[in-house]
Amino acid sequence: MKKILHLLLLLFFTVSLQAQKDTINYIGALPQQDISRTGTAINVIIFPVPVRENNFTIKSDKDISFVRITNIIGQDIFRVKYNNPQQLIRIMLDNPNRGMYLVTINFSDGTRVVKKVMVEESE
Repeated sequence: MKKILHLLLLLFFTVSLQAQKDTINYIGALPQQDISRTGTAINVIIFPVPVRENNFTIKSDKDISFVRITNIIGQDIFRVKYNNPQQLIRIMLDNPNRGMYLVTINFSDGTRVVKKVMVEESE
């Protein structure tokens, strides 16, 4: 009985080690993906940070066609589409709560950047 138990334990550990080895090999075999489509980083500056007076500015070296701001749980608090894309945009928020927000910026060439901003209470 002990021999059967030892054999089953040995078989179990061998199978589990083999499964882990296959998983590691599979993950290592995945192709590398290029993070940037163009191969160059998009320069986006958001200021002032932290945001204090319910407004901030986005400056980019590419034309911005769409901006969306969401709170950390995914609710949209601001969104605007620009028919004439611009590189410098001033965002005016309507009394936002203090906290962290995600700013999604879509460019006219189809690329997208997501930045985080901290909003503080107005003084």
